[in-house]
Amino acid sequence: MKLSQRTIDRLIDEAYKASKRAYSSYSKYSVGAALLCSDGKIYTGCNIENSSYSMTCCAERVAFFKAISSYDVKPQFSAIAIVGLDENLKSDTYCMPCGACRQVMSEFCGEDFTVICIKNKEDYKLYKFSELLPEAFSAQSFI
Repeated sequence: MKLSQRTIDRLIDEAYKASKRAYSSYSKYSVGAALLCSDGKIYTGCNIENSSYSMTCCAERVAFFKAISSYDVKPQFSAIAIVGLDENLKSDTYCMPCGACRQVMSEFCGEDFTVICIKNKEDYKLYKFSELLPEAFSAQSFI
């Protein structure tokens, strides 16, 4: 799916808003994500940390789980925007999804799903999901 500049800008804005709700007491790295469904709905997520780091949940997975739990049938996803901000609300790197989030995306998204990795509102990179996790382990792996 080709995203319009207006849609990209809207997803970036929503990701920034979501990052302000992050619970990042330990890393001081607030991540926000905005997930676009094919019906136009946007679900946001923020990272939620825990003193037992393995119990932490990334912003991307929060957004996916909110969306999936809100539909009666499996939703179709078009794109996600991800931003990560330090304790000064600045970023000097593109926020890339971790391996666990990429695996969740592989369960629910096609190869053409767009991942927008944000450095700042004017500087971001767009990836096809297949570029971020080539040869993904999926349900097709069992066939």
